[in-house]
Amino acid sequence: MKAITNLKKESRMAWFPYFLALKSVILSALILAGILAPLQAQEIQYTRPSWWFGAAAGANFDYYRGSTQNLNKYLTVPTTFHEGDGVGLFIAPLVEFHRPHSVLGAILQIGYDNRKGSFNQVITPCNCPADLSANLTYLTVEPSLRLAPFRSNFYLYGGPRLAFNVEKTFSYQLGTNPNVIGQAANPEVKGDFSNVNNTLISMQVGAGYDIQLSSKSKHTQYVLSPFVSFQPYYGQSPRSTETWNITTLRVGAALKLGRGHKILMPVAVIPVKAEVVIVDPEVQFVVNAPKNIPIERKVREIFPLRNYIFFDLESTEIPDRYVLLKKNQVNDFKEDQLESFKPINLSGRSERQMIVYYNVLNILGDRMVKNPSVTIMLVGSSEKGPKDGREMAESVKQYLVSTFDIAPSKISIEGRNKPKIPSEHPGGQTDLVLLREGDRRVSIESSSPVLLMEFQSGPDAPLRPVEIISMQEAPLDSYVSFNVQGANAAFSSWSLEIKDDKGVVQYFGPYTDETMSIPGKSILGTRPEGDYTVTMIGKTKSGNTVRKETSVHMVLWTPTTNEEGMRFSVIFEFNESKAIAIYERYLTDIVTPRIPNGATVIIHGHTDIIGEEAYNLKLSVARANEVKSILENALSKAGRSDVKIEVYGFGEDLNLAPFENKYPEQRFYNRTVIIDIIPTK
Repeated sequence: MKAITNLKKESRMAWFPYFLALKSVILSALILAGILAPLQAQEIQYTRPSWWFGAAAGANFDYYRGSTQNLNKYLTVPTTFHEGDGVGLFIAPLVEFHRPHSVLGAILQIGYDNRKGSFNQVITPCNCPADLSANLTYLTVEPSLRLAPFRSNFYLYGGPRLAFNVEKTFSYQLGTNPNVIGQAANPEVKGDFSNVNNTLISMQVGAGYDIQLSSKSKHTQYVLSPFVSFQPYYGQSPRSTETWNITTLRVGAALKLGRGHKILMPVAVIPVKAEVVIVDPEVQFVVNAPKNIPIERKVREIFPLRNYIFFDLESTEIPDRYVLLKKNQVNDFKEDQLESFKPINLSGRSERQMIVYYNVLNILGDRMVKNPSVTIMLVGSSEKGPKDGREMAESVKQYLVSTFDIAPSKISIEGRNKPKIPSEHPGGQTDLVLLREGDRRVSIESSSPVLLMEFQSGPDAPLRPVEIISMQEAPLDSYVSFNVQGANAAFSSWSLEIKDDKGVVQYFGPYTDETMSIPGKSILGTRPEGDYTVTMIGKTKSGNTVRKETSVHMVLWTPTTNEEGMRFSVIFEFNESKAIAIYERYLTDIVTPRIPNGATVIIHGHTDIIGEEAYNLKLSVARANEVKSILENALSKAGRSDVKIEVYGFGEDLNLAPFENKYPEQRFYNRTVIIDIIPTK
């Protein structure tokens, strides 16, 4: 029995070196992450790559089921083996494609796939124990569809598995009868299985998570992706005879690298007075720079208050990203002093504005306390049905009643399948996960004017806005624009070389659009002013180089403390541009009278990330032009022609979007037109 015990122990430990190899791969990747992590200067950054190349390694946890007895034409064992398990090594190079922030992608792995294992010991008719181990190895080809449902680093994948057998050995050991003393041990029998399927077609599904090991300042970027996949027994019968099949759970990690494309600071087209124009028979190079480049501006912002509370999937509790007061904090709550009531773990762009929104329930409760006659309706909308929607609305009601002592009779609730103005429309097929996240919400409805935005009414009328003071860094009128007219026809790409009067050179590009803009502060840095030589270097489609040079003077300027810009926002429903009509009186009677004489009004439209990029760009321009038309009509009726209006559409541009796109409330606020009113300098 000692020999049999040792044989079983050796078969169980045979896979141990594979664990050491897998452990080494993961440890090496983590060490590499530490090397690649140091931050670089942020003037030049790169996009996340679309193409990734690397290698995956993991352990195959194999589970044998069915039966096998006739091992080959020379050996039929006396007792049938039924179940077993084991661990094999998987290692494969891979290629992966998915555009940054996209939902769909593809993965291809071709490599070594071992399905080693040992069957459970059986007792033969001679009362002798018998052991059987199998060593099956395949060349595996695994194309998979990659799905990132939340446009995040988490992804699912699945697809077929094509396996070509390259090894099919077995080891059989018949032990001795423990009741017979002095019986000689039987020799171990090794051989190849017969009737082995040379080709298997099966399937796999799995999940992974990309851990970024490099910052965007690195041209070559690395990603470590732990993964787990499940390969059911369908199609995994290794032999054409008997009923033996294999189910596999694979756990491992992939190390991938790719090269991004160079990007710069957010770009915008800001036409201001041209200082220098160089004309060429084929190409014009124009540098437009503001006379003063503001580095920041104090802004009095009238921030719209969305009347929605968004709920997480599978939950009817108010998410913890909303600020929820304790009863003893109510007396200290003030709408104009919200810095003391900051959401948990809030960071990122427009933090000041999101503090306002995430206090929406407290602002509502405070306003209802100050206006006892106000009544509201809470309408919960859930993909699970009206009952779930009512539970969401009930959570909001209980918070207002228990925290602010609002009379329950002042709050009615309703449950629905979809909001009255849904984001998801019949026939829609793309970005459904994000749209449904936006439709899982509680809407605050009221007919009380003291709660609602001026001149607004209806089921989705926004709440009265909140006025906040914030600092706006690198405002739009600080951008320097570079226009290479005719570049699309003449060049494959062009770039900029900007040299100051001390000989320090900065490089920007390459670009393919005819117009690009860079914040003036990115060029000046901390210098108060400077003279710069700007050289445009164009690469023609035939491979030649064209250089255009000009000079420009820039002045960094900090607005005086008494200069204050104003900002208003108009928010839209999903895929809407005509909804601006309901804001006409607000823009005419509230915004227009607050535009100072000689001011510049910059109107810029934005969208969220749902939908095609080109379509979103057109949608943002349409929204901005609607606002412009109303303001121009109002100024004309007032007999004013002293205001300069500039209009831009930035679409879903992630660098220029007012908010991030992680949560539905951020995406709703990105569906906006922002009106910046800049007083005369």
